[in-house]
Amino acid sequence: MLVAAAVCPCPPLLVPDVAAGAAPELADARAACTDALGVLAASRPDLLVVVGPAEQSGRGPHPEGTGGSFRGFGVDLDVRLGNVGLGSGTLPDPEASGRELPSSLAVAAWLLERTGWSDSPVEGLGVGEPLEAERCIQVGEEIGARAGRVALLVMGDASACRTLKAPGYLDERAAGFDAGVARALGAADAAAIKALDAELAQELKVSGRAPWQVLAGAAEGAGLGGALLYEDAPYGVGYLVAAWS
Repeated sequence: MLVAAAVCPCPPLLVPDVAAGAAPELADARAACTDALGVLAASRPDLLVVVGPAEQSGRGPHPEGTGGSFRGFGVDLDVRLGNVGLGSGTLPDPEASGRELPSSLAVAAWLLERTGWSDSPVEGLGVGEPLEAERCIQVGEEIGARAGRVALLVMGDASACRTLKAPGYLDERAAGFDAGVARALGAADAAAIKALDAELAQELKVSGRAPWQVLAGAAEGAGLGGALLYEDAPYGVGYLVAAWS
């Protein structure tokens, strides 16, 4: 059963080495992510599943120990999902972790390393924006049944259309969509998240819709409460941090 969840944004700029001189601009977001991961640690899960948006090559499961990199962003920085092999002299099975983490899960791995996660095994799941809501919810239900105490780290951004300089230019619908998501995440309102308009989310270049709906499926019957820890759009992209417990 799901016992806790943290919702975080997934821009590579969240990693200071990538952001370089702009790193202070997301300091509050990083701090909120740290607080959200603290809620996960306090829940003492048997299993942590990290869910994030991914392109075709990164979709599907990523076992503990899978590596990721920010070299594509010009930074000599590698990460690894979970603690497999750290300090033990044992590396993960190359057949199990042959694929590289998608960028959203690489950001998650960086957050987990930064906070020293060692509370439970960690698995990753990359989901694609086209994944239908019903399937997202089903996947979430399956994750929630994986162990007695399951926690989720859910990566994803809101709309990318909040300003004229945003990646998707300005769309007047973006602010309202993001506000609705913020309310739902802050209230742990799984029903509202399940009802998100997938077509509108795609038009607004929302990367978090599918991961959030996986969370909604996992949270069914869990009776969790929510708290919104951060909400802003510093680059015209909506970034939200929330914790459920």
